[in-house]
Amino acid sequence: QLRLVESGGGLVLPGQSLRLSCAASGDALDNYAIGWFRQVPGKEREGVSCIGRTGATVILADPVKGRFFIARDKAKKVVYLYANSLKPEDTGVYFCAAELRNYGCNTNSTQYDYWGQGTRVAIAS
Repeated sequence: QLRLVESGGGLVLPGQSLRLSCAASGDALDNYAIGWFRQVPGKEREGVSCIGRTGATVILADPVKGRFFIARDKAKKVVYLYANSLKPEDTGVYFCAAELRNYGCNTNSTQYDYWGQGTRVAIAS
């Protein structure tokens, strides 16, 4: 069974960057589309980005377009979320998730089958 572990969160100043990692074990990450989501207390989980199995499909949510990037490292079985030019409103717990699908990806959290435990990102305000 696929297991996902996020890392790379932390406390940074506005304008700084973080690289979040989603590491997989137990199954081949190539079989899955991977999504990144974030959540703050009292709000619904928000889709941030996703990447298809081959990397050909990438989606970025409007609030992060032009600042965040997503990439897969096939050899390391890791998916990265590069979060640049961070703003206080990017604060939250970031989760990665995997969906078993052949093509494309989406940022609808209900479609995902496996979830990591989350990594906390805080941007000072």
